[in-house]
Amino acid sequence: MPSFNIFDVAGSGMSAQTVRLNTTASNLANADSVSSTAGAAYKARHPVFKAVQTALNQAQAGQPVKVLGIAQSQDKSPARYEPGNPMANADGYVYASNVNVVEEMADMISASRSYQNNVEVMNTSKDLMLATLKLGQ
Repeated sequence: MPSFNIFDVAGSGMSAQTVRLNTTASNLANADSVSSTAGAAYKARHPVFKAVQTALNQAQAGQPVKVLGIAQSQDKSPARYEPGNPMANADGYVYASNVNVVEEMADMISASRSYQNNVEVMNTSKDLMLATLKLGQ
């Protein structure tokens, strides 16, 4: 494995976790939003990741990560009876987002820890490379 490949892997992991954190933040920001129709209600979004295989790393464990896109949840939007709400439809119902705040908070903690782990991998690799260079002095 080339020495600098570790920086590509950790860097792509950091980039992927940044997308994950931003998507989670968007979900949490829209968790309490309501709409007058089920189709217009905010749907939770989650990033889709894939390990990138190249000719150099096909037989190796370390592979960079690529964000393929953002998938939208297909779960139903819960309907709540709130006839006094200005967004209520003719029957008095509003449709809330399908964001589960507890799951999103757990996902945010997981993404944050993964990002921190990738930072530690980069720092440790840098320190080891510097220590190796100092051996010749």
